[in-house]
Amino acid sequence: MTSYADTGFLCSLYAPDAHTARAARRMQRQALPLPITWLHQLELRNALRLRVFRREITARERDASLNMMLADLAAGALAGAAPDLGETMIEAERLSALHSERLGTRSLDVLHVAAAVVLGRQEFLSFDRRQANLARAAGLRVPTLA
Repeated sequence: MTSYADTGFLCSLYAPDAHTARAARRMQRQALPLPITWLHQLELRNALRLRVFRREITARERDASLNMMLADLAAGALAGAAPDLGETMIEAERLSALHSERLGTRSLDVLHVAAAVVLGRQEFLSFDRRQANLARAAGLRVPTLA
């Protein structure tokens, strides 16, 4: 595994939105598996529930999205990853101190980039401009997702 996808990328992959086609194209040429952490699990599930609340998807579509993610986990497209929490928090604080005032990054964005660094990833997949800028500042490659 060399890449790390943020939750927004995964959410686009599993629940239709404006970025779904680009996420799917990237996955066709992506080295697998992509790591999935406890943070992805929580944030993805909550994002899907929030989409139900906003009436962007139905509860049935939420369940289908979660089942697709679980199927990819079982098939090996995703692999459970557990970055050391202490190391991740130290890296997150370092990244925040160095970059958040300039880049305007949110806490969860900082945590994802920190987790990617701690896991030794070289590439970061994101549709979020600020998070992508933080990943670049952390030394990760951020490919254009076209």
